[in-house]
Amino acid sequence: MAFVKVLKNKAYFKRFQVKPRRRREGKTDYRARRKMVRQDKNKFNNKKYRMVVRFTNRKVICQIMYATIRGDMVVAQATSAELAKFGVPAGYKNYAAAYCTGLLVARRVLKKFGLDEAFK
Repeated sequence: MAFVKVLKNKAYFKRFQVKPRRRREGKTDYRARRKMVRQDKNKFNNKKYRMVVRFTNRKVICQIMYATIRGDMVVAQATSAELAKFGVPAGYKNYAAAYCTGLLVARRVLKKFGLDEAFK
């Protein structure tokens, strides 16, 4: 049997740079995130809002967010469990519940920005 040189020696591990934590965990694709969050150059210092929808085992969570250097900031948030206040007794994870939760968070954002009277 031939001699095989060990490539991963001490010099290799001294120069090895670990990936960011969320990349190692498989939670964040930083190339896709950079493409989604990047703002046009002619719109300098403006916020680029996005709607984030998460499906858990029991409910739907909708958030309106924007990115900053310090991290992502949440403008408004609503969950489908809050639909009980509006007369929805069950079914907080289906398509209709996601739609209603999106409407609820949209109304909250409009109210926060003072545009709720312009859009009825």
